[in-house]
Amino acid sequence: MLPFTTYAAYTDSWMRFTRAYGEMSLHAAEVIAHRTFQMATGTMSAPEAIGMVMEKATAFAVATERAALVAARGGDVMNIASEALKPYGAKTRSNVRRLRG
Repeated sequence: MLPFTTYAAYTDSWMRFTRAYGEMSLHAAEVIAHRTFQMATGTMSAPEAIGMVMEKATAFAVATERAALVAARGGDVMNIASEALKPYGAKTRSNVRRLRG
């Protein structure tokens, strides 16, 4: 049986990951709503449309690199997942701030 501190650390890791994932999901939903409105009203700029496609590939590449580095250093599953989520969270946060403006 694992010591209590180990269980507490796992729980803490899961809670931090779940919170970050939830925030990223809410931001993504808001970005989708803003962009859907822009497309429906014909107000989406060409740079926004191109960025909307390209940002996914960029975030995926950065997430893969970060996850691979943590895995290579012997990180556990939660650390790997958390590092992989960070680029997506950062991008959705920046998109929300920009599109709200």
